[in-house]
Parts: sequence; C-alpha cells; structure tokens
Amino acid sequence: MSDDIVLEIGGLQAGYGPVPVLYGIDICVREGEIVCLVGSNGAGKTTLLRAISRIIPARGTLRFVHDPAWLLALV
Repeated sequence: MSDDIVLEIGGLQAGYGPVPVLYGIDICVREGEIVCLVGSNGAGKTTLLRAISRIIPARGTLRFVHDPAWLLALV
C-alpha cells in the first residue's frame, strides 16, 4: 500500500437480510483527492456509505491509513 492512500476498501460485500446489494467493491482514496459517488436510483450508493460507516453488516476490509487502529475486518 502506498503512503498517500488515506482510505482503502477491499472486497466489500453488503446487503439487507438475504438480499445482496454490493459485492466485490474495491476503493482507494488518496490524500488530496475529492471523491464523488454517482449512480442511478437503487445502484447501492447509500448501502455503500452505510457499510463503510458500519450501520449495516458488511464483509471485506476497511482501512483508514492515518489511524492504524481503524484497520477493520468487516464481518
């Protein structure tokens, strides 16, 4: 992992109950970048943000690089 990456998400999977909504999501945000999440209705934008915020259960890895305590294995 490069030193300029501040947020790294790998293999994110999330959904609601038995219904999968997101699977295999990989995102890398570098320092200084401005990121915009765009998609049509029902594309999974809110689900992605809820999974990153741990509001809903998710699987994958989530790493906030400037704070090693935030290395989380989402299960």
